[in-house]
Amino acid sequence: MNDVIRVLVADDQVMVRQGFTVLLDAEPGIEVVGQAVDGADAVAQAEALGPDVVLMDIRMPGTGGIEATRILTAPADATVKVLVLTTFDLDEYVYEALRAGASGFLLKDASAEELAEAVRVVARGDGLLAPHLTKRLIAEFARIGTAPRAPLKERLGDLSERETEVLALIAQGLSNAEIAARLVVAEQTVKTYVSRVLTKLSLRDRTQAAVHAYETGLVRPGLR
Repeated sequence: MNDVIRVLVADDQVMVRQGFTVLLDAEPGIEVVGQAVDGADAVAQAEALGPDVVLMDIRMPGTGGIEATRILTAPADATVKVLVLTTFDLDEYVYEALRAGASGFLLKDASAEELAEAVRVVARGDGLLAPHLTKRLIAEFARIGTAPRAPLKERLGDLSERETEVLALIAQGLSNAEIAARLVVAEQTVKTYVSRVLTKLSLRDRTQAAVHAYETGLVRPGLR
């Protein structure tokens, strides 16, 4: 079994692309399989190379990172995860990238260790990036976003009461261990609930689950 995480780096600045490539290639278990100069190139290379994670700059000429993210994650059977790059941790474009299907975000001044861990987290799909930033981001995303697009009951599908509770805790940025402690259940039980939530709602990962919880109105900014 090949456990190497295949990464595609998409950024219109050559020095940024090369810098991230050098940093990631030096990390065990991570391999950069290609570099893209814009969103259209990222889509084409992703289709040809089949990376596990695309490190995607939001602002690029032509087809930008948000549109490229939407194209890559739109298919129901899409497996690629998108990690968007931004200069500011509350960049307004990050909200749109999350709506488009991104699994997380990373600041461009992140350290090599933070970069590698972010790629691993997104590839696993089992954790939120930088919880202290992600909580702020999603709360702000919800604050400026539109009202729930459909009645809450319909948008939450056939989740059980406990699954709905787990979804709300995911949206608050809690890890599986923290959710287990809150609910007084085993961590493995939480993992099972998380898997059921993602499957029933046709979501790719915890980040998308958190966004979904805010969009439906299940969780609102400032509420715990």
